[in-house]
Amino acid sequence: MTSPASAVLVFLDPDFPDGRLADASKPQLLVTDQGATRGDGIFETMLAVAGKVRKIQAHLDRLAGSADALDLAIPGEADWRRAIGTALSEHHAQHPPAAGSDDELVVKLVVTRGVEGAPAPMSWVQVSPVGAAGRRQREAGIDVILLDRGYDSDVAERAPWLLLGAKTLSYAVNMAALRHAHKQGADDVIFVSADGRVLEGPTSTVLMAHVEASDDGTSVKRLITPQLDSGILAGTSQGALFAAAKAAGWELGYGPLEPQDLLDADAVWLISSVRMLTPVNRIDGKEVGTPSVQKELTTELNELFAGIG
Repeated sequence: MTSPASAVLVFLDPDFPDGRLADASKPQLLVTDQGATRGDGIFETMLAVAGKVRKIQAHLDRLAGSADALDLAIPGEADWRRAIGTALSEHHAQHPPAAGSDDELVVKLVVTRGVEGAPAPMSWVQVSPVGAAGRRQREAGIDVILLDRGYDSDVAERAPWLLLGAKTLSYAVNMAALRHAHKQGADDVIFVSADGRVLEGPTSTVLMAHVEASDDGTSVKRLITPQLDSGILAGTSQGALFAAAKAAGWELGYGPLEPQDLLDADAVWLISSVRMLTPVNRIDGKEVGTPSVQKELTTELNELFAGIG
C-alpha cells in the first residue's frame, strides 16, 4: 500500500501551467465529488523507469478514448505531460533513488467529473513507488482462478453504455473478484464470458503462447490474446509487446479463446503496465504449460518488453 508520505500529487490547474503541487497526506477532494460518490471518472496507470514513463503516448491516447466514452472534457496532452514531469521531478527531489536501484515509480493519471454542476472535471497526477508484491509476482508467477463475468462476449457491441472498453474508476467489481480469489488461495483472476470466452484479468490482459517445430527444424512461436471486441480493455502493454514480438519474428493471434486453450498453451501470462509480464503457474489448481518452456519464453519476452519506450 502506498504511504501518503511517499506519494507526490500534482493537480492540473489552468492557473499553474506545469501543474499545482499538493500535499498527498492532506484532504484534497470534496466528499461530494462524483468520482467518490459514483465512481464517475477515468484513470490510467503507467510505469516510470529511471524518470522516463513507458508507453506514455499509448496511455494518453487511451485516456482520451475513455474521456470520449464518458463525455468528459479533459486537459490536453501537453498539460498532462507537463504535470507528469513536475510530479516525477518532485518525487525524485523528495525521495532520491538509491544508487544502483531500478527506480521504478507508478504514475497514475486520474480524472473525476467533480462536484455536481462543476465547470470542469478534477484532474491530477500521482507518483508513488512500485509495491513489493508486484515485483515478487513478476519473478515467482501467480496462481489464478476463472470467474464468470456474467455477460456474453457480444454485450459491448449491444450495450456501449456499459463502458466496457473504457478505463473507469468503477473498479468495485474487479476488486471484489480479487478478494474472492485471495479467499480461495489464489493470487488473481481471469474473467470468462457467459458464453465461455476468455476475457481479461481485473487489472491485466491475458496472453498465451504456443511453440511448434517447423519443417526446417526451427521453432515457430505464436503469441495470442483474446479478441478486443469481446468487451475487454485494450491493453497498452499487450499492444506494445505484440509489436515488439512481431518484429522479432513471432506470429500473433487474437482469439477467440476458451479456458481449455489456456490449459493447453505452452505458457500463459497476465500483463499490465506496472506488474509487467507475470507468468501464470496454475489455473483453477491445474498446472499450465511446461515450466522450462515458460521460463525460456518469459525471459525472451521480458527482453523484448524492456526495449519498449
